[in-house]
Amino acid sequence: MMTALLGAGVAGPVLFVVVFLVDGLTRPGYRPVRQPVSALALGARGWVQAANFITCGLLIAVAAIGLYQAVGSPWLTAAVAVLGLALVASGLFPMDPMRGYPPGTPDTTPSTYSRRHQLHDWAGVPVFAAVPVGAVAAAVVLDHALMVVYSAVTALVTVALFVWFGHAWEADHRRTGLIQRALIIAGWSWLAVLCWSLLR
Repeated sequence: MMTALLGAGVAGPVLFVVVFLVDGLTRPGYRPVRQPVSALALGARGWVQAANFITCGLLIAVAAIGLYQAVGSPWLTAAVAVLGLALVASGLFPMDPMRGYPPGTPDTTPSTYSRRHQLHDWAGVPVFAAVPVGAVAAAVVLDHALMVVYSAVTALVTVALFVWFGHAWEADHRRTGLIQRALIIAGWSWLAVLCWSLLR
């Protein structure tokens, strides 16, 4: 059972990244360098990213059980569970159209947001906060020196990228989407590697 649960912790992050990268590169009118991953949940093909959020979120939440069985850290378990459940919420409550996407949307930021968008934003905070918390917890409890260092570095890098992404989003920076993708790939890769290392 633990093997299957940890396998979900590898599959969920990898699938999430592959889907948003491929969908973002092939979506008409979508600019992955500028626009966030969440914008992919809008438009005619929005169901793809919505399903990606929910499916991968559930896989990650399930993986938290396997991590508890393998490591026994309540902090690591809680952080990964929160990450997974917050991803599910992100899929259930998509962001508002803005900044030129979907095509035909004004290339501006709305002055007010829908309740759905606000719920999406609230879900986004634990999504990005859970990774550095989990990485710190892993660095404290793991025995493998390389994974301890990797976890500590991941915590520092994801905090720095989260702050950078926040500033870029507020300023509507032309590389906001790229910064967010770096943040997601750094955090999700760490989780997949962690689960893979425990499987071995």
